[in-house]
Amino acid sequence: MSLINKMLQDLDARGGQPGPAAVSPEIKTVLPPERGFPWLRVALLGALVVVLGGSGYAAWRFKQTAPEPVPTPAPALVAAPLVQVPAPAPVAPAPEPEPEPVPVVPAPAPEPIAVVEKPAPAPKKVDKPVKKEAPAPRRAVVKAEPVKAPAKAAAPVRTPAPAKASASAGRVETPVQRAENGYNRALASLEDGRMTEAIGHLQGALRADPRHEASRQTLVSLLIEAKRPDEAMKQLQAALALDPRQPSLAMLLARLQIERGGPGIETLLRTLPHAAGNGEYHAFLAGALQREQRHREAADHYTAALRTSPHNGVWWMGLGMSLQAEKRNAEAADAYQKARASGTLSAELQGFVERKLKQLAK
Repeated sequence: MSLINKMLQDLDARGGQPGPAAVSPEIKTVLPPERGFPWLRVALLGALVVVLGGSGYAAWRFKQTAPEPVPTPAPALVAAPLVQVPAPAPVAPAPEPEPEPVPVVPAPAPEPIAVVEKPAPAPKKVDKPVKKEAPAPRRAVVKAEPVKAPAKAAAPVRTPAPAKASASAGRVETPVQRAENGYNRALASLEDGRMTEAIGHLQGALRADPRHEASRQTLVSLLIEAKRPDEAMKQLQAALALDPRQPSLAMLLARLQIERGGPGIETLLRTLPHAAGNGEYHAFLAGALQREQRHREAADHYTAALRTSPHNGVWWMGLGMSLQAEKRNAEAADAYQKARASGTLSAELQGFVERKLKQLAK
C-alpha cells in the first residue's frame, strides 16, 4: 500500500505526466508474464465448429427427409376418379358424351407420375415408400377405362322396331270395331239428315256384330219412324233370340204386336223371368192382360208393380178396374181411393176415379 501511495504522490507532483525520470529508484519495472498457448480458446472454437457443423448437417438431413410427405400426390390421384364418377354418361345413350370421358381420364394420370419420378434421386430409404404408392395411380386409371363400355352397351335400347310391327298388325279391324265404326258413321249421317244412309250403316254394323245393342235400338227406332214396323219387329225378334234378357226390347216388340193384333202377351210372358223386380214391365203386362179381359192375372201383376212404386196413381187405378171386374168391390174402392190420394193423376183420370168411387158407393 505504501508503494502505491508513493506512486500517487509522484504523479500528483508531476501533474499527471508520466516519465522515466520520475520513477523512483525503489520501484522496479515488473515485466509481463510470458503468455502460453491458448488451449481454452482453441477448445471453445472447436466446440463451436462442431455445434455449427452438427446443426448444418441436421438442417441438410431435414431437407433431405422432408420430401417423404411429398408423395402426397394421393389427393391428385383421388381427384382423378372423382372426375371420372360423373363421367359415366351411359345414362344418355346418345353417342355425343363418348368423347368427353376420353380427355378426362388421361389428363390427371401423367401428373402424379411426374411428381413421383422427381424424388427418385433421393436416398434409398425414401424410394421404398414411393414405390409402394406408385401402383395406386395405375389402378385408378385402369378402373376408369371400363367407363367406355357402358356407353356402347346403351345403344341396344333403341329397339322400338317391334312397335311398328304391332301397329301395322293392329290395323286389322275386329267385328266389334267394324260395328262401332258403322254406328258412328250412321250417327254422322243422321246429323246430316240422311236417314236412309244411316239405316244402311246400322244394318252393316249389325251384320259385323249382331250383339251391338246401340246399333239395334237405333235401327229399330228409325224403322218405326220410317213407318216400317214389320222390319222393326224382325230386328226386335232377332235381338231377343240372341239374348232374351232384354225386357225393354220385349216390351217394344209386344207393343208393336198388340197394335197389329199379334201375340204380344206371349212375348211378354217369355221374357217375364228376366224382369223380376221391374215394376214397369209388370204394369205393362197387366195392362195387356186387362185388354184381353184376363183381370185376375192383371190384378196380380198390378200388385207386383205397386210393390216397387206404391205411390203410382195410374197403377192403383188399373188395379181398381181389374178388382171391380172381378166383383171385388171393397178392394176396388180402396184401390181407387189410393189412386185419388196419390196426387199423380191427370185431371181427366182424376175425374174417372171419382166416377168409379160413386158407382161403388151405391
